[in-house]
Amino acid sequence: MERLLQAARAQVDRVSAELLKVGEARAGQIPSRRGLRTLAKDHPDRELINPFPVPLLIIGSKFDIFQDFDSEKRKVICKTLRFVSHYYGASLIFTSWKSESLMSKTRSSVNHLAFRTERGKTVSTDHNKPLIIPAGMDSLSQIGSPPMTDVGLGSLHAKNPLDLWKKVYEKLFPAESAGDPGDVRDPARDPQYSEAEIDSMRAQKDQELEQYKRNASKSWKALELDSRRH
Repeated sequence: MERLLQAARAQVDRVSAELLKVGEARAGQIPSRRGLRTLAKDHPDRELINPFPVPLLIIGSKFDIFQDFDSEKRKVICKTLRFVSHYYGASLIFTSWKSESLMSKTRSSVNHLAFRTERGKTVSTDHNKPLIIPAGMDSLSQIGSPPMTDVGLGSLHAKNPLDLWKKVYEKLFPAESAGDPGDVRDPARDPQYSEAEIDSMRAQKDQELEQYKRNASKSWKALELDSRRH
C-alpha cells in the first residue's frame, strides 16, 4: 500500500505543478490544497494528520478471507489501517465479491468520491465486522495507540507517528519479498493487487470518466463557437 500511495501522490504532485505552470488553477482547484476539507474545522485531529491532496478510498477487498484470521491479528491490522486512513484523510471500507451488500456499499463509496453522490450513513469500527469508515469519521483517540511488541515502542526509533505504526506493523507482520518495485511502472496494475470485482468496477469508472471528458470537451467547444458568433 505504501508504494501505491507514493505513486498516487507523485502523480497528483505532477498534475498540480502542471496546473500552476500553465496558470489554469485557482486556489481552490489545486489538489495539494484540498486535503483538509475532509475534516471538520473543529475536529480534534485537524493539526495532527496529513490529508491526501485528493479524495482517497482504501479498500480491503477480501473480507471473506480476512474474517477467518486470528482475532488479535485482525485487531492489529484493523487498527493500523484505521490509523493510515485517518492520517491521510481517506475513507476505509472492507468488502468481498461474495457479499452483494458489501459490494453495494463499496460502489456507493466510489460513486460518492467520483461523482459527489450522497455519502452512505453506515459507520463500522468493530474489527470483528467489515470496517466502513468515511473520511473524517474516525479519530486518534478512538483508534488508540499501536499494539505493544516484544521490543517495546520506545526502542523503535520512529521519526513520526506514521513511521511508528509502520515499524510496529512490520515487527508483527514481517514484509515478504515481492521482487523489484521498479518492475511494475503503475502499482495500481500490479498483478499482486489484482481483484476481479474491484478491477471491473475501476474499469467501468474509467470509461465513465472518459465519456464525461468527451462530453465536457464538446460543451466547451460549443460555447467557444457561440462566443465567436456574438
